[in-house]
Amino acid sequence: MALRLGDTAPDFTAETTEGPIRFHDWLGGSWGVLFSHPKDYTPVCTTELGKVSKIKKDFDKRGVKVIGLSVDPLDSHKGWINDINETQKTKVNFPMIGDPERKTAVLYDMLDPTSKDNLTARSVFVISPDKKIKLMITYPASTGRN
Repeated sequence: MALRLGDTAPDFTAETTEGPIRFHDWLGGSWGVLFSHPKDYTPVCTTELGKVSKIKKDFDKRGVKVIGLSVDPLDSHKGWINDINETQKTKVNFPMIGDPERKTAVLYDMLDPTSKDNLTARSVFVISPDKKIKLMITYPASTGRN
């Protein structure tokens, strides 16, 4: 069944670039933004993650935790972070979920059924401290940045 506004955000465990998490525990009493990107090392995704890093202090001031996801493995994320830091003149300062088995992507209905590569669509979820989904945006990777 598809997720809807007001649903409880599914809990999950995942490996991230900052270590393992259980999503609801990681959120604690904070608001959260969970966003996906289709693939590591793509130019649009590189600039998106660089921008999130640059404005993360604004999320922090508002008590909002930010976490990214792609279906690439953690070792790819770790190499890509170096590329983001260098090309975007920043330091990635939030965790990125490695989801090569697409478990979280399926749980959050992030897979684009029209994609031949079965990459994640571009998705953004805003989750409140009570773990309810307050905003969802999902569109195909071919559309460009969010």
